Amino acid sequence: MALSKPTFLTHLKTLAKPHHHPSPATASFISLRRSLSFSSPEEAAAERRRRKRRLRIEPPLSSLNRTQQQQQQQSPKPQNSQIPQNPNSPKLPEPVSALSGNRLNLHNRILKLILENDLDEASLFTRHSVYSNCRPTIFTVNSVLNALIRQSKYADLLSLHRFITQAGIAPNIITYNLIFQTYLDCRKPDTALEHYRQFINDAPINPSPTTYRILIKGLVDNGKLSKAMELKEEAFGVKGFAADPIMYHYLMNGCVRSGDSDGVFGLFEELKEKVGGFVEDGVVYGGLMKGYFMRGMEKEAMECYEEAVGAGSRVKMSAIAYNSVLDALSKNGKFDEALRLFDRMIQEHSMPRRLAVNLGSFNVMVDGYCAQGRFKDAIEVFRKMGEYRCNPDTLSFNNLIEQLCNNGMLVEAEEMCREMGEKGVNPDEFTYGLLMDTCFKEDRADDAAGYFRKMVDSGLRPNLAVYNRLVDGLVKVEKVDDAKSFFDLMVKKLKMDVVSYEFIMKALSEVGKLDEVLNVVDTMLDDDGVEFNEELQEFVKAELRKEGREEDLGNLMEEKERQKAEAKAKEAEAAEAAKKSARAAISSLLPSKLFGNKDSDTESAETKQTEAESAEAKGNVIEATFVNEEGQTDQEGSSGEIAPVDAVGESADETVTEAVGSDGIAAKSDGAN
Repeated sequence: MALSKPTFLTHLKTLAKPHHHPSPATASFISLRRSLSFSSPEEAAAERRRRKRRLRIEPPLSSLNRTQQQQQQQSPKPQNSQIPQNPNSPKLPEPVSALSGNRLNLHNRILKLILENDLDEASLFTRHSVYSNCRPTIFTVNSVLNALIRQSKYADLLSLHRFITQAGIAPNIITYNLIFQTYLDCRKPDTALEHYRQFINDAPINPSPTTYRILIKGLVDNGKLSKAMELKEEAFGVKGFAADPIMYHYLMNGCVRSGDSDGVFGLFEELKEKVGGFVEDGVVYGGLMKGYFMRGMEKEAMECYEEAVGAGSRVKMSAIAYNSVLDALSKNGKFDEALRLFDRMIQEHSMPRRLAVNLGSFNVMVDGYCAQGRFKDAIEVFRKMGEYRCNPDTLSFNNLIEQLCNNGMLVEAEEMCREMGEKGVNPDEFTYGLLMDTCFKEDRADDAAGYFRKMVDSGLRPNLAVYNRLVDGLVKVEKVDDAKSFFDLMVKKLKMDVVSYEFIMKALSEVGKLDEVLNVVDTMLDDDGVEFNEELQEFVKAELRKEGREEDLGNLMEEKERQKAEAKAKEAEAAEAAKKSARAAISSLLPSKLFGNKDSDTESAETKQTEAESAEAKGNVIEATFVNEEGQTDQEGSSGEIAPVDAVGESADETVTEAVGSDGIAAKSDGAN
């Protein structure tokens, strides 16, 4: 069919348009839809304006947000996820990523204090930072705790741990391990196990292999081999950890200490079975050698030694493995072989690539030299630690000082104690106790008392046994006055028992210081934890009877009872006064009807009577006012003018307001008076 000229031109114009425009069919459909959507062009224009306003107020979502919204709509969250978390549930520890920014700067500042051996300032700085804008992480706290345990400051460690626990800083597994180590070092294995059970039951984190290493070693050192065996079964059975040769090393050493050679070989065979027949880690070979030596099988022990460190050996020897073999040789008559092995370890040692010696290596050699009576060599090898970046700790110094003190070398022991301060290592109670006891043996009672005083002045806490040894040593050399001065110093710091009180009383009575004896009795009567029994009373009476002062004890006890009764009466009066003041404070804030106070009821009755009189006066004023207004109305009415009702009402209200206001003020002033 032929096209007309206008139609043909229109067709050419359509072909000349860009191809991205919709097709004619689509365009016609859109135009048809728009025409059906709006009744008029004005309505369509209004709709366009409305859409523009909505876009300005609510911008469109980005493609990412739109995708997320669609995903949320397609998979709505279950209602259980809307339940808030229980606030009583234990908090999870912070991740290591929290150690950044200002918190990292704080961490570095505290590490600097630790490196400067200023642990008191580091601990105090950590405490202050908890409530500052820069809260320390658990990693910073662990650094301070680890430094405290290295210096054997167990009381400070536990105090800081309690503080961060109360502050809400969630501990991690390192924190728990440090607490276990602290109680085990303090010879409290039962407490350590109790904390471990609580950790297993309540903590939101799981133990690590290091946790079981610390517990097993500590239990073995404290003579709890059976408990250590139970933890071994729990670690490898219940928890599913892989066989750890270090744990078996600790357990084999425990069997050696208890004389159980069968247990040593049984543990080694069990480890071989778990690792597939050959034990590659050399840490257990020292314990195996000790088992052979215990059975008198020296040849087999040396064969085991060659298998571990001989040429072409497949066994991997670490510093701990070398130390176990070194200890087995030095304690079983093979010290020359131990010296050769130690020289080999020194040659292989190349930090940081190869660590063949550590602090334990030097401790083993010091013990070996001391066992051979070569104390000068022991001191020399001890002082060489620093050349290999092995810094001695308090335990290492105490080990050497004990060896020197037990062999009559007090001067050398005191020299080593001075070196502790030079190397930044703090002596502990055991250090001062060793020096004190040795000074008494050497008839140096004044120096012994000086070491005890240094221990107290340095903030350490000597126990009752050390105090008793001090007082006993002073009394033996007839220094009773010094013993009494130390009694007065320590009676407030220690929990004295009856034996301690009785000892000092007898020492004072022997030199005729009965007044001092009565002073000790006075102190004992103030001590609620100690009973002044009849036996001790008879002893004191007998001593006083020698000088005719038997009644002094009775008078003292009566006076003490009277003072206690007066103190209790004063406490009761203070408690009653506190209750009255609290009751008065509450009654002043709340209505008196809640407490039934008669004084308050009387005051309220007077107030009601005053209000009634005031109301009566107000009524009289109102009545008089209306009477006056009626009179005025009559007069005005007689003249033919009637006052408007609104005017009469306003004037009456003003008069009543003035009267009530003045009466109200008067009533309040009367009530106040």
